Amino acid sequence: MEESILEIRELKKYFPLKRDIAFWRRPGEVKAVDGISLSVHRRETFGLVGESGCGKSTLGKVVLKVLNPTSGQILFMKEEIEGLSGKKLFHFRCNIQAVYQDPYSSLNPRMCVGDIIGEPITTLGLVTGKERERRVMELLEKVGLSSEHAKRYPHEFSGGQRQRIGIARALSIHPSFIVLDEPVSSLDVSIRSQILNLLSDLQEEFQLTYFFISHDLSVVEYFCNHVAVMYLGQIVERASKTKLFQNPVHPYTKALLSAVPIPDPDYVRQVLPLTGEIPSPLNPPPGCRFHPRCPSRTEACDQSVPPMTQIEEDHTVCCHLYKS
Repeated sequence: MEESILEIRELKKYFPLKRDIAFWRRPGEVKAVDGISLSVHRRETFGLVGESGCGKSTLGKVVLKVLNPTSGQILFMKEEIEGLSGKKLFHFRCNIQAVYQDPYSSLNPRMCVGDIIGEPITTLGLVTGKERERRVMELLEKVGLSSEHAKRYPHEFSGGQRQRIGIARALSIHPSFIVLDEPVSSLDVSIRSQILNLLSDLQEEFQLTYFFISHDLSVVEYFCNHVAVMYLGQIVERASKTKLFQNPVHPYTKALLSAVPIPDPDYVRQVLPLTGEIPSPLNPPPGCRFHPRCPSRTEACDQSVPPMTQIEEDHTVCCHLYKS
């Protein structure tokens, strides 16, 4: 197995609220990410799934060092990213990039495509002049565009073409790790497979590692190697793609998979509906955070936090039903 390129240890990211009008009352905290540990191996695609608002994108921003963690550790290439400065920070920025959900809002509408792709190269001072222009044109070809597109502006492209531009920009400084935050969710279904296949080809060519954030389980099953399921700021199940989709064990994972549509009119799947609303990350329930909605809850579920338990090789779950 490949060595880990990213290790996350007991990571927490809390957002403090502004002080209440009743000044004697202590302001609360939104626990967006609350005690997550995981590792991502080189040259794999690691999927992170969960409902909207569970903290997936926040985790991605902390990994990118856009947000600073409240506590915990992130090791990238065995180097802790907290406190990086100087040449080490420069090396980190060169090795980790992102592709965002909305390909239009992530592109500067006042810059032409050639300048958008070349900006990271210029900012980091990697190459200049003709060499910079040559690299930009090469990247446009790599993502399925042509050199004539370099002088156009983002509004002149379709959604799929804009996402190709975003991918080219991410590749411009030769990173080894890319955070893909819902990269195909805003695209037409007919375009999604094209972008996913492009990402797969680029991964093989450039030996990339992907951290793929999504709420679309069918896309995750197609694209990822390992998958972690996130609920209300915590990881509840983690496994290889095959084991997670063939043998889900956490009640939340089972409910998510039961809701995935299957393109077979004769197939009848038992849907496992979840009752109640998702609790607020400002005041999460005690014990297991999923227990207010869990159809299999026990007395222990609202009293103590279940430990992460390994039920088989490369398959762990955080649930009282599977204590070691």
